[in-house]
Amino acid sequence: MKSANYNIRLDPKIKSKAESTFATLGLNLSEAINVFLHKSILVHGFPFDVRHNPNERTIKAMQESEDILEGKIKTKSFNSTEDLFDSWAAEDSEEYSCE
Repeated sequence: MKSANYNIRLDPKIKSKAESTFATLGLNLSEAINVFLHKSILVHGFPFDVRHNPNERTIKAMQESEDILEGKIKTKSFNSTEDLFDSWAAEDSEEYSCE
């Protein structure tokens, strides 16, 4: 089987720790990377959970979105972007009227 080369930059400490870890499994770093890539292909993504911890503002926004979808929060809907922009223009004119 032909092979392709791919160069990556690694933190030397991380590389050393990874080499030691994979050596206990009987793999060198190149073989371990190939295992990772094969598994990624099988699962159509990372073969492990990848996430970040959202901040409080993001959590609130996500909850608000769920509440809107569940009908707990009533929102306006529009048939077109033109209707949306007209609504905004009307709100602006009401806000800045001199009455």
